[in-house]
Amino acid sequence: MIAQRPRMADVWRSVGTRFLPFADAASADLPLGRLLRLSLFQVSVGMAMALIVGTLNRVMILELGLPAWLVAGAVALPLTLAPLRPLIGFRSDHHRSVLGWRRVPYLWMGSLLAFGGFSIMPFALLIMSGDTTGPVFIGHIASVAAFLLVGAGIQTVQTAGLALAADLSPVEKRPRVVALMYVMLLVGMVGSAFLFGFLLQDFNPVKLIQVVQGVALATVILNFIAGWKQEARDPARTKGRSADQPDFRASWKSLIQAPRARRFLVGVALGTAAFSMQDIVLEPYGGEVLQLSVSGTSVLTALLAGGSLAAYALAARLMGRGADAYRLAGYGAMLGLPAFALVIIAGAFGSPLLFQTGVSLIGFSGGLYAVATLVAAMGIDEQGSHGLALGAWGAVQASAAGLAMFLGALIRDGVSALAETGFFGSVLNPAWSGYGAVYHLELLLLFLTLAAIGPLARHARADRQRSGFGLAEMPR
Repeated sequence: MIAQRPRMADVWRSVGTRFLPFADAASADLPLGRLLRLSLFQVSVGMAMALIVGTLNRVMILELGLPAWLVAGAVALPLTLAPLRPLIGFRSDHHRSVLGWRRVPYLWMGSLLAFGGFSIMPFALLIMSGDTTGPVFIGHIASVAAFLLVGAGIQTVQTAGLALAADLSPVEKRPRVVALMYVMLLVGMVGSAFLFGFLLQDFNPVKLIQVVQGVALATVILNFIAGWKQEARDPARTKGRSADQPDFRASWKSLIQAPRARRFLVGVALGTAAFSMQDIVLEPYGGEVLQLSVSGTSVLTALLAGGSLAAYALAARLMGRGADAYRLAGYGAMLGLPAFALVIIAGAFGSPLLFQTGVSLIGFSGGLYAVATLVAAMGIDEQGSHGLALGAWGAVQASAAGLAMFLGALIRDGVSALAETGFFGSVLNPAWSGYGAVYHLELLLLFLTLAAIGPLARHARADRQRSGFGLAEMPR
């Protein structure tokens, strides 16, 4: 009986590795409990994204009566600071603090910036909507400040947090660890989307204030727990002079000149724009065309995130078996084509079921594309500057997403206005036409994405001499 105990222990360990999601991402230096605690910073980011892109987007357009172009500009403001992410990552790579930390100070600065933005955001939105006696321009100014603060906080927290995760994990575990980080991002989006939908079922201004300020408090608490005793203090980092630090421009030039790095970043931008343009019109589409309630449209964000969550788990499993990241990205772009087609058909036929199915598939294909390009980005920088490499990926992705969402709202408003004047004839539904134009444009962007990613997949196959998995032929 005693002799059987080692065998039974081996069986239980193999069961845990096989069936516990991302259990194989843990290591001796970074056990699963510590890894999951570190990933809480992604939960706070996902919560912020679900609130801004999903719930507040719908509330500002339909409940507060703000024009879609103004809402798109407000929602895109947090992403205008995305180009600074490479600089943030580079600074955290070479930061010298009295306590000997590199990443933790940036994690905390980002948390405090986000807290300040969320604290003033609900009051600014209510003033901007004209639902108070105060001057409306004060609401506009305060809203810009609030969204910029939240954007600076999110960009800083995510860049420093991902870099810290890459620092703490062994090289062979790093792709799985970073994939787990993005799984937790989706977990935060799914959970908070359901929670916001439940709390705002009976919408009123007081509930809006309570929900947004609750997010402010939760952001600080989650990030404090995430960063607690994660990064070891290194007194050697306090030595030396600032003149000894590497130059950012030289480091960026070296990174961008890596083989096929530019084509990769172009592919990231096109694919992200293709999957993000509909974010700003998703919930208004469900509310205006399919007559879904606030609670019903908030669930759409959960469906979107849930599809991405499934894609992350599948991508981690496939890449664990040797699948190429570029080819997985190509599959994600290809799956997006029928997904957007379902959403277009659902609006034409007024089918909520088709719409929800298409949204889930968009989440899956977009998630597959995102996690595959993230893992590929980690192989760009050969100098070990994780903050700079991840910052470059995040900057391109976030910038493309912000620009795409803003353009999506402008296209929706412009096409709808033309349809209402009868420009497209009496057959086309004005309410659906603006949204349909956005989704058709996203189909075009997906084809361009395939053209950009295809050669990378072929080069990767040639470099690694792999066969038996991937797209046989992809466009150049």
